[in-house]
Amino acid sequence: MKMPDGGFRPAFNAQLSTDTASQIIVGVAVVNEGSDQGQRSLMLEQIHARTGAYPDEAWVDGGFASKADVETCAAKLMTLYAPVAKPKDETRDRHEPLPNDRAAVAAWRQRMGTAEAKAIYKERAATAECVNAIARNRGLRQFAVRGLEKTNAVLLWFALAHNVMREAALRPATA
Repeated sequence: MKMPDGGFRPAFNAQLSTDTASQIIVGVAVVNEGSDQGQRSLMLEQIHARTGAYPDEAWVDGGFASKADVETCAAKLMTLYAPVAKPKDETRDRHEPLPNDRAAVAAWRQRMGTAEAKAIYKERAATAECVNAIARNRGLRQFAVRGLEKTNAVLLWFALAHNVMREAALRPATA
């Protein structure tokens, strides 16, 4: 994978998709691509395969918000909350649709400019990013195995252990 210093080294990009209400991990993926672009569809298909439905809303990191991902979410009747990238022209409002934007992308840009969407997206840091912080605190910083399959297995084991611990924490106390 290409690194920030311009070099290339063996590395993986781990993706976790979580339910924001419970912090249960509902999707896991490992890729050897440095960018999150285009990875959203993989998670959506995992969620659909496990539950039989697509979520009503998706709160995603800015790297996931390619135009194709925005259109995929709209086609699946899902409301996408993702930050709009800063334009190269600093005088242009990033939330104003561009002339060549399709309807779904234009609606997403406008939605993310509203105070309501910004407030909803702020909740992402307290939920999805919390799971990433928990993973780091539990020692999931570097994979000690080689290959996508083995790395994916390690991430699946982590997700299973995390979900068991979340279920125990969410279970009502019995008298």
